Amino acid sequence: MHKLFSGVQSSRTARSEEDRDTLWDAWGSWSECSRTCGGGASYSLRRCLSSRTCEGQNIKYRTCSNVDCPPDVGDFRAQQCSAHADVRHQGQFHDWLPVYNDPENPCSLKCKAKGSGFMVELAPKVLDGTRCYTESLDMCISGVCQVRGSIRDALCLNLHYLMLFIC
Repeated sequence: MHKLFSGVQSSRTARSEEDRDTLWDAWGSWSECSRTCGGGASYSLRRCLSSRTCEGQNIKYRTCSNVDCPPDVGDFRAQQCSAHADVRHQGQFHDWLPVYNDPENPCSLKCKAKGSGFMVELAPKVLDGTRCYTESLDMCISGVCQVRGSIRDALCLNLHYLMLFIC
């Protein structure tokens, strides 16, 4: 089992008791964290060794970089909107502000042009680790809002809990 805050990860993990009876390869090393602070996501992949379909998932996630960001870093969703300032939209450059708490698709990157009020989806999904809603620890992973509690074993989202325990 990996510790959440260890600095070094092996390139391959030993097969667990659970995986020995399956047709899966060992889990791979953990990816780089999607964020450097404020809580992000990291993933590990495994390969199906069968010519048939393997049962279970080929990817698992964990939280990472669970330290507060310095005040000057700013909001993660706002950073993603700002990254589009050098791209023309409808023939003009715009300063983009984030749109928060979209009930229909909280994990798409919707931004509004500063000073004009028109809104546009600049990306179908935000970067992994972006909060789904401003007042929630639920996190977007691969464009899907992962609700805290429903995937507790796969992705522990309560950051205060993480500081005390390993998921």
